[in-house]
Amino acid sequence: MAIVKMQKISIAAAKKHRKAILEQLQDMGLMELHEEQIEDVDLERMDTQAARNNFERAAQTLDMALKLLKEYAPEKNAGLSLFSEKKLIPRSDFQAHDSRASGLLTKAQKLVDLEKEIHELGAANLKDRATISGLTPWMSLDIPMSTRGTAKTEVFIGTFPEDQSDEALIAGLTADLPADAPLDVNILARENRMVYVCLIAAKSISETLTENMRQMGFARPAVSCRRIPGDKIKSLEESIERRKRKIEENKKEMASYGLLRRDFYISADYYRSRALKYELLGKIPQTRHIFFLQGWVTDQSAEPLARLLSEKYGAFVQREERNQDELEPTVLENPRIARPVEPILASYGLPTHGRFDPTKIMTFFYVIFFGMMLSDAGYGILVSLGTGLILLRHRRLEEGLRRMLQLFFMCGLSTTFWGFMYGGFFGNAIDTVASTFFGYQGDAILKPLWFEPLKDPMRLLIWCMLFGLIHLYTGLAIKGYETLKAHDVVGFISDILSWFMMLTGLVLMLLPSDLYGSIAGTAYQFPAWLVAFSKILAGGGALIILVMSGRSKKNWALRIALGAYDIYGVTGWLSDLLSYSRLLALGLATGVIANVINLMASMVGGGPLGPILFAVVFILGHSLNIGINLLGAYVHTNRLQYVEFFSKFYDGGGRAFQPFGRQYKYIQIKEDK
Repeated sequence: MAIVKMQKISIAAAKKHRKAILEQLQDMGLMELHEEQIEDVDLERMDTQAARNNFERAAQTLDMALKLLKEYAPEKNAGLSLFSEKKLIPRSDFQAHDSRASGLLTKAQKLVDLEKEIHELGAANLKDRATISGLTPWMSLDIPMSTRGTAKTEVFIGTFPEDQSDEALIAGLTADLPADAPLDVNILARENRMVYVCLIAAKSISETLTENMRQMGFARPAVSCRRIPGDKIKSLEESIERRKRKIEENKKEMASYGLLRRDFYISADYYRSRALKYELLGKIPQTRHIFFLQGWVTDQSAEPLARLLSEKYGAFVQREERNQDELEPTVLENPRIARPVEPILASYGLPTHGRFDPTKIMTFFYVIFFGMMLSDAGYGILVSLGTGLILLRHRRLEEGLRRMLQLFFMCGLSTTFWGFMYGGFFGNAIDTVASTFFGYQGDAILKPLWFEPLKDPMRLLIWCMLFGLIHLYTGLAIKGYETLKAHDVVGFISDILSWFMMLTGLVLMLLPSDLYGSIAGTAYQFPAWLVAFSKILAGGGALIILVMSGRSKKNWALRIALGAYDIYGVTGWLSDLLSYSRLLALGLATGVIANVINLMASMVGGGPLGPILFAVVFILGHSLNIGINLLGAYVHTNRLQYVEFFSKFYDGGGRAFQPFGRQYKYIQIKEDK
């Protein structure tokens, strides 16, 4: 049975057992809990929003702390793996974590605070370095920059544009002033296209001097201070050094928290599970003494769960009937080889109960079509070897990633098969290496077990159409199975058998035709009875469609019109069938690009550096080719399932089973012996 039978149950238990029962259900992860819509004045629901928010914030703090540990205290060999797997934790360790969680959260917050302080110190250093940069041109100034003068003098500290000499600058400043005017001009530096000056003048000439300065573009400094610039710079540099030392101290302290990494993993998932529990707790209807739960379990686990809750907690557990408009969750149960394709199916939509689960059939076609599109034995070996090694080395990968790797492992095997069938191993790499480095000029060393598509593409196109027709027929047959399962014999004859008849008849009519002969290079000679039979088959199917497609209509004119429109739908079948030409197109693209890469590599293969250059071009080129065509094969194989195959019988509409359980992001619980 591909779709597991589900059972709806209700639970009523004493409120004193609420915590224990919820934790039991959360540990088991067998029941999808729903919010019960019970209208009763005696029932109430707890306000758990504040507690839930606290737990979520705690989990986020620990997540942040773990992220910081990756930077400041990286795990040994962590950089050698692209895939992180969950940490195996005994259940007793997790359950005993309740007393330690608060203290670990405090330490995680301390780690986050240390990082925050590092950023603040770094920002302060950047600010001080900018100040130092602004004060550096004023280093030779021996008075505070805030000085504005005395009772009889005025001091002007600022800049002029650096487009005039010292003499011109002085001449401009003393314009309209007496020759013996009390003015001291100190040119301190020329930097950044600016002239840095300090002017000391008697107040008696300040008005004229100020006007001259304005006309010459005088500006107050962007960076100023109340101290002598040299002293200020020295003070800032000392502050920067102090902050640097503090930053290093913080980093060392943060690195010491690496010893708590395992505990942080447990705490993060502990608080995440608590948040989920309190989210549910706020939805549970309860009285002063009793609380109620309702939800879905698999049929096989309903009785053991009911017995456990009754015997251990004295709970009352009752089986419930599904409401008429209620959609029960879907759990798929497939052979191990088909499970990797379940996420592909779920992306389109899970089947509803009572419908056909196409996972097993879809797996067969998916793997075959993927291999035909990638179609290179070398690429297939790399894909299967790479994914296989990852799966062997990492046993606790996230479920979705693990299934995806398993799918690509199978697709790699299929690719290897089709590669040898077509004679492709990194394109024509074996022949290229033999001719480039060993002077081999004979026939192909690796001969195809079937035929070479590059030399006979039309032959492959015909086979692709045949595989596509089988795929589409399978979809139509599944629809026929569901129709008969619903005891709709008339519907089976009208909507399924009629199309099989018409399509098969049209195919049989096509095979001996000149059109097929011009495409395939050969034509079949059918006996007269088979030619007549194909016409009768196609005509009979078309007649049934014409008369029966609109059978729900009593008006015969409308009925015939609807039937004629359905017959026109044969063009949709033709369009779907032509979509399978992508099996040819992507397969040829992989082979052609691989051969071009080998040709480019052979062009640089001569001379003493030839083998090295050959290897560089070969590795880079084929890496790019396998990446592009892996993506192409994945996308187009999905499209053949979603658009062509599913359109014949499948509409999804189911929803996934989401049992109440602990959310483990970092750990995996190992049951104690």
